[in-house]
This record gives sequence, C-alpha cells and structure tokens, in this order.
Amino acid sequence: MKPHHIAASALDAWVRAIFTAAGSTGDEPAIMAEHLVTANLMGHDSHGVIRVPKYIAWLRAGEVLANRTPTIAIDSGALAVIDGNFGYGQVTGRFAMDLAIARARAHGMAVIGIRNAGHLGRIGAWAEQLALAGLVSVHFVNTSGYGILVAPHGGSDRRLSANPVAAGAPGPHGPLVLDIATSATAEGKIQLARNKRERLPEGIMLDGAGQPTRDPEKFYATPPGAILPFGAHKGSGLSFFCEILAGSLTGGASSHPANPTAHRLVNNMMTIAFNPEALSGAQNVAADITRLCTWVQASPPIGADGAVLLPGEIESRTRDTRLRDGIPLDGETLRQLDAVSKDLDIPLLPAVEDA
Repeated sequence: MKPHHIAASALDAWVRAIFTAAGSTGDEPAIMAEHLVTANLMGHDSHGVIRVPKYIAWLRAGEVLANRTPTIAIDSGALAVIDGNFGYGQVTGRFAMDLAIARARAHGMAVIGIRNAGHLGRIGAWAEQLALAGLVSVHFVNTSGYGILVAPHGGSDRRLSANPVAAGAPGPHGPLVLDIATSATAEGKIQLARNKRERLPEGIMLDGAGQPTRDPEKFYATPPGAILPFGAHKGSGLSFFCEILAGSLTGGASSHPANPTAHRLVNNMMTIAFNPEALSGAQNVAADITRLCTWVQASPPIGADGAVLLPGEIESRTRDTRLRDGIPLDGETLRQLDAVSKDLDIPLLPAVEDA
C-alpha cells in the first residue's frame, strides 16, 4: 500500500492539537509537535509521530506526566544533573540542552546529566541543538528498566536497552550529527515494519526462543523477542557503558526490572558538551572540521552513482525532500493517529492524498 504524504505544517498543527486536547499547556504542545514532526522530516520515522499514540497511552496510565517543570537536582558549575520529574522527555531535553549551552559558554565545557525523563525522542535533535549553538557534544542514553529490549552479545533474551549514542559538531554547511542506537535497530522501526506489514532485515532480531527471525510480530509475542546489538560485541560493549554513563552516574540507574521506575518509560542521558573557543579556538576548530570534511568526501565513491556522505547529510537531504513533497505516513500509523484524535474529540487530519 502506498503511503500518504502530509505537509509538515499540517502534521505539526494536528499533533499540537492532540497534545493540547490531552492536557498539555503553555509551550508543551508546540515543543512536542516540533520535535516529533522534525524526526519525520529527517527520515527518523520510528521516532516521529508514530510515537504519539504511545505517549498518550502512557499519559493516561500515569507513566508520563504533562506540564512538568524539570528541576536541577545537582549543580556544580560545569556539571549538573536535571530531574525530568517524569515529564515529557522532549521538554526535559530542551531544558537540559539550554543549560548545557549556557554552562559550556561559561566554563568551556559542560557535563549535563538527565534522569527521570520521559522518552527523549530523536537523540540527534539534542546534538543538533548544541551544534547550532557552536558546541561539540556527545550523548549517551539508557532507560531504567521499562525499555529493556536488547540481548547482550552471546545472550538470547532482553537484558539491555536500545541505548542510543549521538554526537554533534558545527559543520561547514550546517550541523554534523551522528545518531545511532547501540542495538541493530530501534524498537520503533520494528513497530513501523509491523504497521507496514513488512519483514525485517536479516540479523537484527531473535524470537522468544532465541532463534533468528525476520517477523516483527515475534518481537511482541509471548515470550517476546529481542533485538541484537549492532556489530556483535562492539555494540554490546558500547551499550553496557551507556548504562553506566547515562544510568549509574546520573542516579537514574542502569536498566534492571527491579528498579522502582521500571514500570514506566524513563530515559536517562549523559551529555558532554565542549566549547571550541575554550580549547583551540572556534575559528581553528571550524577550519579543521572543514578540512576534514573536504578530505573525507574527496574519497572516490565505490559506485558510479555513489557519494561519500557526512554525518547528518542524509537527514538534511531527506528534510529538504519531505518539506517539498510532504511526510509519508503509512495507513496503519494514520489509523492509529485518527483513533487518538477521535478519542480526544479533535478533527481528523484533512486532505490526506495518496502518493
């Protein structure tokens, strides 16, 4: 079935209306809509508006709370820990990155931990926010137990979270952004394949018996399946240290089903941000990054139609295409969003056209 293409502005207004009807006030509906729709624009559909029905379900179950103000739990100048107080992660993330910018400018660098936040969404968005402010950053994320989805290398059942890692830097033509999960895929992409009734690629998932499978339904079966780490021991080892950096150090805890917060989706994140001006100087760093980009992209492509892309370049191209042509949404995702709209008594998205 062909996807429907929806203008980003129309989708943003619809998602904003959903969160407003669900009880969000002030800037919160706009923050949520902007983050989720931008994820779709960037091609990260697994972290886009497909998440809205789940967020609203968590809200109604009391697992995430609307209109929560993040608080600074630990404040030591360049180092701080933000408590999200179980509010939406997009709100907490923006608050924490604003603080990271201010502290890195004041101290040359900043180490900002987040604990007790709702789902933080597309982690690359936080690296991009800092890059646009002229900072270089790395970000490590975990959940405290609810998001245990991944088998460790050599294991056959769920023990770790998907544990994304992101990094960002100012580039010659815009932010350079790396945004990856330490798992072979994100759970949202399994959900997306399920909605589209598509099979998964080989080598990314095990079924409940610990056997390889391409069927996304097996992930949600009883017993549930597990995602494999990317790169075997490499992704598994990196994921392990995400648990320590994002969970143990922030006080949000590493992933474990016995954690007090394991019944709700809680993200923790450790951000380390550097101000280039405080190190070798902003102009020198910018010049060296530009030289690096030029050098790397000068490598002859493998294929005649190939190209060497910089981190974040494919997202930038996807954004331009989707701003022009609309954001593609499959029928099942639209059906789920329609169901949320009807339940909240707001108008359905108008004028959806087949691609």
